[in-house]
Amino acid sequence: MVDRKDIGSWLDGPGARTGAPTAYPGQRLGMPRDGAGSVGRWGRRLLGVLVDWTVCQLIAYGLFRVPLVQAGGGSFVPLAIFAVENLVLVGTLGNTLGHRIVGLRVQTIDGQPARPFQVLVRTVLLALFLPAMFWDADGRGLHDKAAGTVIVRT
Repeated sequence: MVDRKDIGSWLDGPGARTGAPTAYPGQRLGMPRDGAGSVGRWGRRLLGVLVDWTVCQLIAYGLFRVPLVQAGGGSFVPLAIFAVENLVLVGTLGNTLGHRIVGLRVQTIDGQPARPFQVLVRTVLLALFLPAMFWDADGRGLHDKAAGTVIVRT
């Protein structure tokens, strides 16, 4: 018979298999509690993505005349610009404009810059939106877990 603790899920959070709770997000990843290198918290991440999305909306309006507000849905142009922004900027600099403004960067769990394939996986899942809405006790969304990345403070 299979025991429930052997199956586990990333939704169970860290320590679900061992029963050992973590004191702070990123602890089981070997990251500091606060300051540079600590896991980027939800508020900073939200502010960063709002900056990015606003910039992408303005670019879509300026270049393609996509209305900023549309009744009954909208265009995928801002989303495409958002994806390109993430691919190019995270792939080269390690952060988007919004990340940089709020002091965040994307890296691998071992502290290295994200590799191109990781950035691609992360961006595709981020563009789907839903994976970013589910995260574990370390504050990593499904898109970051699948890509093997984490957002940290700079």
